[in-house]
Amino acid sequence: MDRRLLPLFTVVAALAGCASNNVGSGLPSGAMAYGVIPAASSAVAAADYRIGPLDALDITILQEPDLSTKVAPVDAAGNVNLALIGDVRASGRTANELAREIAARYGQRYLRNPQVSVVVARPVAQKVAVQGEVVQPGVYPIEGPTTLLGALSLAKGETQLAALNDVVVFRTVEGRRAGAVFDIRQIRSGQAPDPQIRTDDMIIVGYSGGRRAWRDIVNSMPILNIFRPLPL
Repeated sequence: MDRRLLPLFTVVAALAGCASNNVGSGLPSGAMAYGVIPAASSAVAAADYRIGPLDALDITILQEPDLSTKVAPVDAAGNVNLALIGDVRASGRTANELAREIAARYGQRYLRNPQVSVVVARPVAQKVAVQGEVVQPGVYPIEGPTTLLGALSLAKGETQLAALNDVVVFRTVEGRRAGAVFDIRQIRSGQAPDPQIRTDDMIIVGYSGGRRAWRDIVNSMPILNIFRPLPL
């Protein structure tokens, strides 16, 4: 064997032992990940949208036009002010959750079995954090629901050192931090659905130690004259 090849084989053997720095270690992955972070769909997106400060709401109370309002602004503190009942906490709730709260408040003193509907007439930009092995890590504004691939595109995609099977989405659910691991290769190829991303989610793209080691080999090793022409 050509002695010049020995360092190369030594480094390749070391590369085989390199492990990715798994940011999603211990978190649900594969099919179980979608139990934590559901797949995107238009119905789920509309139902799961969380109202935020400065959103504008269309609030209708059946047969009560004086109590209904077409443009009810959510203030900076996250409340919406309504006739008779005053401030109602809107931020962090879905439209259906807020409608139930408004109905309960009116039903306590003013109306019998009120029927309330809430529509987010004008959402404002909310935010999602994209960190780890992406081209431009940062906090990005989003308008309404988006998906994991959509959020990654805001950060200009993943770097060459990204572990594509170790993309983690962290989310606060009912006051508790939850997370799940996704393989964006499967999502891009259509083998797995694209999960829904909500405001204040954090996305972290893992780091592949093997990819880094191989890039360093390519950049630092001299070009070896391994291939010689066969004699004629």
